[in-house]
Amino acid sequence: MKALVLVGGSGTRLWPMSRKNHPKQFLKLSSSKSLFQQTVERLLGVVSAEDIVVLTNKAYKFYVKSDLEALFGSKGGKQAPMPSHIVLEPASRNTAPAIALGITYCIEKLGCAKDEALCVLPSDHVIRPADGFGRYLRQAEQIAREGHIVTFGIKPTRAETGYGYIKTVKRGQGMDGAEYERVEQFTEKPDRETAKRYLDEGNYYWNSGMFVFTIGTMIEELKHHAPAIGALVDGSVAEMTEKFDEMPSLSVDYAVMEKSERIVVLPMELSWSDVGSWDALFDMLDKDEDGNVKIGDVISVHTRDSLIIGNRRLITTVGLDNCLVVETDDAVLMMKRGHSQDVREVMKQMEQSDRKEASEHLTTFRPWGSYTILEEGRSYKIKRIVVNPSERLSLQKHYHRSEHWVVVKGTAKVTIGDSEIFIHENESAYVPKSTFHRLENPGKIPLEIIEVQNGHYLEEDDIVRIDDVYGRE
Repeated sequence: MKALVLVGGSGTRLWPMSRKNHPKQFLKLSSSKSLFQQTVERLLGVVSAEDIVVLTNKAYKFYVKSDLEALFGSKGGKQAPMPSHIVLEPASRNTAPAIALGITYCIEKLGCAKDEALCVLPSDHVIRPADGFGRYLRQAEQIAREGHIVTFGIKPTRAETGYGYIKTVKRGQGMDGAEYERVEQFTEKPDRETAKRYLDEGNYYWNSGMFVFTIGTMIEELKHHAPAIGALVDGSVAEMTEKFDEMPSLSVDYAVMEKSERIVVLPMELSWSDVGSWDALFDMLDKDEDGNVKIGDVISVHTRDSLIIGNRRLITTVGLDNCLVVETDDAVLMMKRGHSQDVREVMKQMEQSDRKEASEHLTTFRPWGSYTILEEGRSYKIKRIVVNPSERLSLQKHYHRSEHWVVVKGTAKVTIGDSEIFIHENESAYVPKSTFHRLENPGKIPLEIIEVQNGHYLEEDDIVRIDDVYGRE
């Protein structure tokens, strides 16, 4: 069996922590590992690292590589080689085209036959216990080899409006004895009254968005139900990549699952969450004696059944009941529990106002490290830049700003025009406008510098790259 891990979502319902430039699959919400890292670890009990294909986009490529290197080591050990199959989607076209691209890659690059089983997993779920998931994955593989497309169903524990639902009918049994249920109907996120009715009727499951099928089965269903996508699966990876943005933007649910007669549900009796909202995160985390979840520097008085997440500041609460409070460097979200789906309305208003906070954090990660905006005003901006050992920025210039660098930790190798110098802690360098320059870390520890920019235009698109080891334009 091979695995396709989907790493393209933006997770905006977890704003302000999850944003377009650092989405929720890379956040460490429930453990010391990101949700993406946890997804890969769950798979390793069933498939090898060489059989994992990661589907992502250009913007998240270096997040993926960074998380994998942190999980496996920079090279991957002999006992645990690092997954190397990272496929970049040329455009955002939803899950059906992404899965089709993954199938084509498996056939061409991994030599998979039509009877090879594939599991498709989002990268932003929490499943506990993690080792229990492997048993269900193996059962699903056997059922899939009988010609079915298997989805994992989660028995609802509450009237949740943020999940899709699956109505099932009579049971079936796989060759290994695993029981599954046939699908009667898919329903997208219902209103609260409908969700309550589904909960009472009992023959509904939450749609987990995880699937297992053979390559041949999915190709047949794509060609039948989504021919504009299925027609490209028989071609090469290069051909599909070239025509990728011509495919309709369809979810695999809409393209295949809601139309095919080969869908079955394998009930999964594990703790599961897609962490699709702050309410969902609150439900899955351990509570203190007052029913609170407190993360960060938090002092609470007469506060009950609330989620309070602090970042850099001390957060204090008095007299809160059933509330959600989330603080980041540049934003604070406060609301009553039960309203976390309405974060989408906040996002709409911010996007209409062209607010940076809708998509950007003050800290931005790059393949060489990160930078954090400390302060900005008219004609100036101050950043803290961290360059990882042996990494370097592109050779570049700016037309509208000069830069002044002060090293606070480590040693910097600096190229300015035709000169190349080393600067150490408490030493500085000045980069005039329109001058080619490059910053490198030749040392063994992270390089940290303070950068002061001066100019009338200080945005990131004022970068002219001449040479870049990461292949960026």
